[in-house]
Amino acid sequence: MSKLFSVLLCTGLLLISCGERPQEEISTLPGAMILSASVNGQRVSNGGTAGDLPMQGNTVLLEFSRPIDISALDRDRIRFSGGAVEISALQDGVSLSVSLPEPLKPLTQYQFRVIEGEQLGIRLINTFHFNLSTGISDSDKFPRISTDELLTKVQQQTFKYFWDYAHPVSGLSRERLGSGNTVTTGGSGFGIMALPVAVERGFVTRAEAAARMRKIIGFLSGKADRFHGVFPHWLNGETGKVIPFSSNDNGGDLVETAFLIQGLLTAAQYFDAADEEDIPSGIDAIWRAVEWDWFTREGQDVLYWHWSPDKGWTMNMTVSGWNEGLIVYVLAASSPTHAIAKAVYDKGWARSGGIRSGKKFYDITLPLGPDLGGPLFFAHYSFLGLDPRGLKDAWCASYWDQNVAHARINHAYCAANPGKHAGYSDACWGLTASDIPNGYAASSPTNDKGVIAPTAALASFPYTPEESLRALEHFYYLLGDKLWGEYGFYDAFCLDKSWFASSYIAIDQGPVVVMIENYRTGLLWDFFMRHPDVNAGLSALGFQRTR
Repeated sequence: MSKLFSVLLCTGLLLISCGERPQEEISTLPGAMILSASVNGQRVSNGGTAGDLPMQGNTVLLEFSRPIDISALDRDRIRFSGGAVEISALQDGVSLSVSLPEPLKPLTQYQFRVIEGEQLGIRLINTFHFNLSTGISDSDKFPRISTDELLTKVQQQTFKYFWDYAHPVSGLSRERLGSGNTVTTGGSGFGIMALPVAVERGFVTRAEAAARMRKIIGFLSGKADRFHGVFPHWLNGETGKVIPFSSNDNGGDLVETAFLIQGLLTAAQYFDAADEEDIPSGIDAIWRAVEWDWFTREGQDVLYWHWSPDKGWTMNMTVSGWNEGLIVYVLAASSPTHAIAKAVYDKGWARSGGIRSGKKFYDITLPLGPDLGGPLFFAHYSFLGLDPRGLKDAWCASYWDQNVAHARINHAYCAANPGKHAGYSDACWGLTASDIPNGYAASSPTNDKGVIAPTAALASFPYTPEESLRALEHFYYLLGDKLWGEYGFYDAFCLDKSWFASSYIAIDQGPVVVMIENYRTGLLWDFFMRHPDVNAGLSALGFQRTR
């Protein structure tokens, strides 16, 4: 085949090929885009969310960059996942009104899309889409009962997490729903404090609770790993071996141990019958073995959070205030065998006065801690047993005022809702550590993820009884169909995303039972504060009690 023939053949084939391909039509419509969108006046960006919408009367308003022609509308290019919509043009010639079907479902997320292409006499150059989340139905989900009945119901249902879902071998509390053999040291301390509540409220018998305590004490003293007497954050509930909390956190956790010891010392005072002598004696042996002073890392004036036999002090975290760690220093000073000096408390915890605040937020003075108070567990974990009523020292004139201020600021922030999160209100509040969509976070006014955790408001009952009761009724009656389950309230929810956790976490469940009881009777405060070692430790640190 000659070179000339080859060229002619290829040229012919190319011409045939081009002739067979349909010619693409080039649009003559002017390009346009959506300049703005709003739902009931609430502006929403491309890819954003319009939240807390009512079930009826919702209208989407779209503003285009060019005049539009409603007669040229391609209805298939405007889509709403909730059903058919009604579309009409406004007199300004560039805006479209879209009425959504009704009623929409409460606490549901929908999608709205305007798809790029030719429509309305224009060529939309890009797709515009956003989510819409409906708010709360104002109808009760459960029959109304008295406040006392509701408080008891919440305590009883929440206690089931620690009773029915406890690890069968150790009796300790599983870290969270579905965590298998992973039990939590601190969460178990909270669960132990719930036992006296259960006995006094008739959820279990005293003999049943005592038997559970014996199982727990036997496991902690006979099987569980300890490091200079300090327990790890997580244990295997069957074998007692440490389960690393992180790659470098595979040894003793002083803060989690303090939460456990707080519960054990409370139980030691509560189980005081003649046939229960083995319970306080078993607890005393565990208590005396904790080497609090060793965690000063060779005599430094501060306590360290972690130590591991193969990682040493690699975590390098000090327990310095203001946070959840006050109970660590109180117990470290109270130890009959390994007590710390007062200087460790003054310099390490109080930072020689560095914990003081005195700032005002929402016209509320906060004596201690970070701006706006931080997550609410600061006001809960150390104070499940440590009674803040009438409690003061050189660094705080009133720990009661501190916790009341913290809770009130948290409530005021949610009621003001500067982040415009769906659902936040005077009755829907509470920011603390909890699950969030696709993760876990210590939520606070300065780290607001749009997630409310019921434990935050409910464990604040002693400090904000009226605000906490409004939250309880809101959670139970209005959100109960999505928020209430086998072990009480689920861990958290985010109405921005119509998201409700399916999880339960021990450290969030425990404060609900305990702090509601402290509000009702002061039960756990009374028993913990009776312990002679605790009183000696408080005196050594310069605490005074005016109550």
